[in-house]
Amino acid sequence: MTVQDVHLDALDGRMLALLAEEPRIGVLELSRRLAVARGTVQARLDKLIARGAIRGFGPDVSPAAIGYGVMSFVTLEISQRYGHTAVTEHLAEIPEVLEAHTITGSGDLLCRIVARSNADLQRVIDNVLAYEGIMRASTIIALAEQVPYRTTPLVRAASGI
Repeated sequence: MTVQDVHLDALDGRMLALLAEEPRIGVLELSRRLAVARGTVQARLDKLIARGAIRGFGPDVSPAAIGYGVMSFVTLEISQRYGHTAVTEHLAEIPEVLEAHTITGSGDLLCRIVARSNADLQRVIDNVLAYEGIMRASTIIALAEQVPYRTTPLVRAASGI
C-alpha cells in the first residue's frame, strides 16, 4: 500500500486527534470518548500502527528543555561517489542530528541539528563535516519557533473532521 492509498475516515481522525491532544489516554478511555467498542478502537489503532500512520507513543521531548537551546537547519552537499546511505549512517551516529531528509535543489540533504550553544553548534557541524563524503554545509540558525511541529490540523483535514 502506498502513502497515497491511505485514507482516514472520521473515526480514525477523531482517534488520532484525541491521541495527539492526550497521548497518555488509554484504549478504554478512547473507546468511551469516541462512543465505540473497545475492540473497535484497538483494531483501528493496530491498523494505523501497521500502516505507519502512528509512529510511536513515546514522550515528545523538547531539546531546549534538556539543554540544547540552539536549533539549526543544515543543507549538505555530498560526494555522489559515497551516496546517501553512507552519509546518513554517519549522521545517525551524531546525537544532535535530529533528522535528515533527501532534498531537491542545490543541496542533497537537509538536517535539523541542535546544540547547547553557538560555540557547541560549531563542534556539531565540525563533527558532521568530519565525514569525507560531505563536501559542503550551509547552516541557518533558527531564532524562534513560530509554528511548532504539528499533525492534528493535517489529520483533521485528511479525515474531514
